[in-house]
Amino acid sequence: MPHGSEADVSDGSTQGTTTAGGTLITRRSVVNGLAGAAVVAPAARALAQVSPAMDAVVAESIRQIAAKHRIPGLAIAVTVGGQVQFYNHGVASTQSGAPVTQETIFEIGSVSKTFTATLASYLQVTRRLALDDKVQRYMPEVAGSPLAERSLLDLATYTAGGLPLQFPKGLASAGMMTFYKDWRPQAKPGHQRLYSNTSIGLFGFLAARAAGQPFENLMDNTLFPALGLKSTSITIPAASLAAYAYGYAKDDRPVRVTPGILDAEAYGVKSTSADMIRFVQIQMGAFVTDPTMASAVKATRTGYYRVGGMVQGLGWEMYDDPAPLDTLLAGNSPDMVLKPNPAVAIVPPQAPRTDVLVNKTGSTNGFGAYVAFVPARRAGVVILANRNFAIDDRVRAAYRILSALDG
Repeated sequence: MPHGSEADVSDGSTQGTTTAGGTLITRRSVVNGLAGAAVVAPAARALAQVSPAMDAVVAESIRQIAAKHRIPGLAIAVTVGGQVQFYNHGVASTQSGAPVTQETIFEIGSVSKTFTATLASYLQVTRRLALDDKVQRYMPEVAGSPLAERSLLDLATYTAGGLPLQFPKGLASAGMMTFYKDWRPQAKPGHQRLYSNTSIGLFGFLAARAAGQPFENLMDNTLFPALGLKSTSITIPAASLAAYAYGYAKDDRPVRVTPGILDAEAYGVKSTSADMIRFVQIQMGAFVTDPTMASAVKATRTGYYRVGGMVQGLGWEMYDDPAPLDTLLAGNSPDMVLKPNPAVAIVPPQAPRTDVLVNKTGSTNGFGAYVAFVPARRAGVVILANRNFAIDDRVRAAYRILSALDG
């Protein structure tokens, strides 16, 4: 079952890189993540010094995963030292033949959870909620139930005691409160981690209640604009619909995400590789000048629980750097997603570190995403695809690319 989905879990000149299979991959370099008319030549030349090796690695990664998984379109963005390159492959729609660009909108699935965490972190920094607040403070409807005494942090870190990955099939929105009130835990809070859309989805829902606004409004009208993400949204504006890619199911049917209970909070964000690599750079200290927002962004990388070789933050999952590939694969494996795993609380919580590899996967029925970055190296990669393909292949591709960035 895929990780974290509703079913499971810029204009400018381009250069071409041709793979051994003859696939044309467009490449665009920008400086400081800003795709504009003026590119600082010295910085662009500095990036070009490492581009041939990196181009070859990205081209080979695209060739492998596109062929193996029959992916119609891929948008990969890499950043190192404050500079960005985009690699675009294939089409956003097999029907229209529209090519993928860094402005193509993809569903990012559970990578959405990192934005939910950022919103809640901002509300905590501005004192509109606290992570140790109990659920019943914002949801009196469940008073008297086991969930009422769980904390927001329990929900955010999937450690409430066994909230399931998905809502029961066929459950209507009107039944959500009954579902939560009737839920019975399988473990004490803080003792195990069970990855769950119903857990972090509720975390986002309660954060919005704390702010007194609908979740979608907070994200589309406040958070995304504050981060300078111009093409990221839950509800895509009509003027941007032409840039929205189609995803492709296993039988090659064109599909898009199906609305569900707390979908916006858990897996409902749509974005571009240009915006997502900007978000990665923001995570590493770029762009955001408002100290309150910068503090909120940084706080999402606080470590609360150790689960095997992974440290659970708010949305983000972190590993000591350098992280062995096997450790990354284990941390993103089906066993980590679908089964309860022992969780060891980090007391006091681990302050955000730079010497870690931070990552998150995301999937919907027709899309697959992966984001990974190392703040100490100022290096990161974003992979967006319009097919939900194997997570281990996403991790391997990103690992090769990050290693090339080091080179």
